[in-house]
Amino acid sequence: MFTGIVAEVGKVTGIEHNGPGKRIEIRSNGALADAAVGDSIAVNGCCLTVTGRSESAFSADVMSETLRVTSLDDLSVGSEVNLERPVPVNGRFDGHVVQGHVDGVGTIRQLDVEPNATEVVVEVPEPLLRYCIPKGSITMDGISLTVVEVDDDLRTLSVSIIPHTWENTNLHARKVGDRVNLEADVLARYVERLRTSATPR
Repeated sequence: MFTGIVAEVGKVTGIEHNGPGKRIEIRSNGALADAAVGDSIAVNGCCLTVTGRSESAFSADVMSETLRVTSLDDLSVGSEVNLERPVPVNGRFDGHVVQGHVDGVGTIRQLDVEPNATEVVVEVPEPLLRYCIPKGSITMDGISLTVVEVDDDLRTLSVSIIPHTWENTNLHARKVGDRVNLEADVLARYVERLRTSATPR
């Protein structure tokens, strides 16, 4: 489990085609401090398994299904990626419950950079939009964010990014048209499931 608090921005240093999938190598420092082969690490919000590592980099195998349903297929050598290690049982819980299971891929439609905040407007896949509410949580490329506004007609949501988050995640490198991984609040999905599957007495 993750919390959506990015530990480090890594950089893709190599991509190797592995059949229908890919093996991605990422340069990292702090996020690798206690990571071993077989451990999990979130890359742009996708929970991946470390399959190899050195002192300053790790590799992860990405299967074709993951490439199909996330934005990881957009990565190229030099791309910046958000990294987070799973939260330990006795660790601080600063964001919200993040599973690292991407629900859909959104597209950035607007970026308004202001001195104290940056508003990002993202087009959201319709099946995912019903889980998005103002002041609710959304994970964008592995970052725990608060939804500011939802526009059902345009199928968009907006978030407001403080300068610290903008500068210390890969958001500062994003532009209009880029795709981002989205994960809805898992509590909303469970509530919907319980409500729709309840058997009338």
